Amino acid sequence: MKNILILGAGQSAPYLINYLLDCASKYGWFVTVGDVNLENAQKAVDHHPHGAAIHFDVNDSPLRAAQFEKADLVVNFLSPAFQYLIALECVNHNAHMVSASYQLEKVEALDLDAHRKGLLILNEMGLDPGIDHMSAMKLIHHMRDRGGVIRSFLSYGSGLPAPEVESNPLRYCITWNPGNVVRAGEVGALYKENGMLKILSHSNVFSRTWPVEVEGIGILEAYPNRNSLGYQEIFGLDEVDTMIRGTLRYPGWSETWHQIVRLGLPNTTMPIPNLGEMTYREFLQMFLSINVLGSNLEKQVANRLQISPTGKIMENLRWLGLFSEQKIDGDCRTAADVLQQLLVEKLRLPEGGRDMVILMHDIRVVYPGENNRKEKIITTLIEYGEPDGFTAMSKTVGLPAALAAELIITDQMPLTGCHIPTHPAIYEPVLEALKKLGISFREVVSEWIE
Repeated sequence: MKNILILGAGQSAPYLINYLLDCASKYGWFVTVGDVNLENAQKAVDHHPHGAAIHFDVNDSPLRAAQFEKADLVVNFLSPAFQYLIALECVNHNAHMVSASYQLEKVEALDLDAHRKGLLILNEMGLDPGIDHMSAMKLIHHMRDRGGVIRSFLSYGSGLPAPEVESNPLRYCITWNPGNVVRAGEVGALYKENGMLKILSHSNVFSRTWPVEVEGIGILEAYPNRNSLGYQEIFGLDEVDTMIRGTLRYPGWSETWHQIVRLGLPNTTMPIPNLGEMTYREFLQMFLSINVLGSNLEKQVANRLQISPTGKIMENLRWLGLFSEQKIDGDCRTAADVLQQLLVEKLRLPEGGRDMVILMHDIRVVYPGENNRKEKIITTLIEYGEPDGFTAMSKTVGLPAALAAELIITDQMPLTGCHIPTHPAIYEPVLEALKKLGISFREVVSEWIE
């Protein structure tokens, strides 16, 4: 009997767990779900006859070794910080691994060891990264097979509340790891635009936005995401003049988040003593270098940021609770912990509300063999969650990993070593399976007029 170990039962994992438990009934596998919060794991397994829930602390070496020893495949949905530890443990215990996280360089360095043991370590197998890579590579290979030269590649991803959900002034709801929302943009951004390299620091990422029209949704705003040039190399797009991977939000998000970054609130590294004893107002006061006696905090913040004290941004900061006299409490060590706690409390998906994910590629290509004919290709995937059921985020992050796990454990993915899903042996069967399950892109091709 094949054994699958799933690590993590958080917001992105429920659909993955449900799918693999269904597969367990079909194939006779056994699925173990481990989470530091046993209740989350038990809820996800829900007494399934082919499943078990366990308390799993990734830092408990004997427990980790005992579980990996029994596993044929490990699906890792824990924090990216544990990716290398889990990949190394998989290699040591002869288990395949699938993860939705960005592949770390030191994980990639396990490639030779994985090859020698006949194992597949597959990362970036979620939504973004994941479905975006697979769909992009399929398009790129198709264009090249027709003799096309790609000049511009823009790719966008997003998880948002559906358009009808307007439950808060920021028009955003937490449907995935809230820590990732807090840390967005922390490494800055690197991209290529019109032949020129562009570098942004964390403090500038959210001030560099542009409008993007999404069919059926309307105008959203985009900001650059991480290092776009890494994927220029991975996708083999040496000839492009523009290479940008961006994140989409409803208009207005970035102008508020830009000021939150300027204040220094997403700081993950500096421990602050006695945070739990402070009010949010006292916490915010610490980020002002000069405290003006007799001046209220709201005015000081507006002056520090050089924004209107009665404008939309100040309204949003006030709505988040940053000026409140409420005690922080909770297990907060850093400013980022406090910010995350506020986001989780304030940006819940409302009862009966549904979320939405968007992936979009905007590609400009020239065909030299056809008198330099120019095409613009826009492909768009929009998936909605179920009100009070599986979120679109859980489905589109979890399903690619689940499909890959099914293909690996049934010997239908003839690869070994460390990979991301840019190989046809990965993306072709997974995209086809996603399409059968109703997750596919709408493609619009038109003339590219510069």
